[in-house]
This record gives sequence, C-alpha cells and structure tokens, in this order.
Amino acid sequence: MAITQERKNEIISEYKTHENDTGSPEVQIAVLTEDINNLNNHLRIHKKDHHSRRGLLKMVGNVVTC
Repeated sequence: MAITQERKNEIISEYKTHENDTGSPEVQIAVLTEDINNLNNHLRIHKKDHHSRRGLLKMVGNVVTC
C-alpha cells in the first residue's frame, strides 16, 4: 500500500525545485497524491478495509489543509 522508497525518490527528483529539496509544497503534494492514489486502488479491491479507509480520509484532509 505505501509507496516504495525508490518510487518516492523518483517523485522527489521529478518535482524538486533545488538539489536537496524534499519539503517544498510541490514535492509534498506529489508524494501525498501518489499515496492517496495507491490507497484508493487498494480500497477498490478491499472494500471492507475500514482501517485503510480512515487513513485515506486523513490523507485527503492533509491535502486540503496544505
């Protein structure tokens, strides 16, 4: 369900604004979006996984407040 470190590094390298950038809003939103998409795909398969659904709603709340 969680993204791998390799995939996270790919996302960071794609959206970074400078060499050591991991905290800019662009990078954070891109990583959260990837996590949300993966969790959404998981929930399409496992419809009764309420624990993961709660985590998804919490992540979506983080994106809205960013």
